[in-house]
Amino acid sequence: MLVIRLFCNQGMSTSLLVTKMKEAAEKQGLEVDIVAYPANEMDSQLNGVDCALLGPQVGYLKSKAEKICGEKGVPVDVIPMIDYGTCNGEKVLEFAKALAGK
Repeated sequence: MLVIRLFCNQGMSTSLLVTKMKEAAEKQGLEVDIVAYPANEMDSQLNGVDCALLGPQVGYLKSKAEKICGEKGVPVDVIPMIDYGTCNGEKVLEFAKALAGK
């Protein structure tokens, strides 16, 4: 099971991307747990997480996220704008898998 958490402004703008990522995982036969949350909930949403992804609109929080995630041993990075903007679930899933080392 690959556990991925996406963080954005309100946790809603990434809902379509989460759906597309789940569809891509299903095609690959990969079991995933992918949920989006507002960035201000990051502290409380990292238990058992393989990687955390930031929406480009909150990319400015990357250094703060690296500190929070680093304390919990969770790799974090910003989703590439092109993949986020086009809701390319397959590419973002691959990005997350690489970040998680899976």
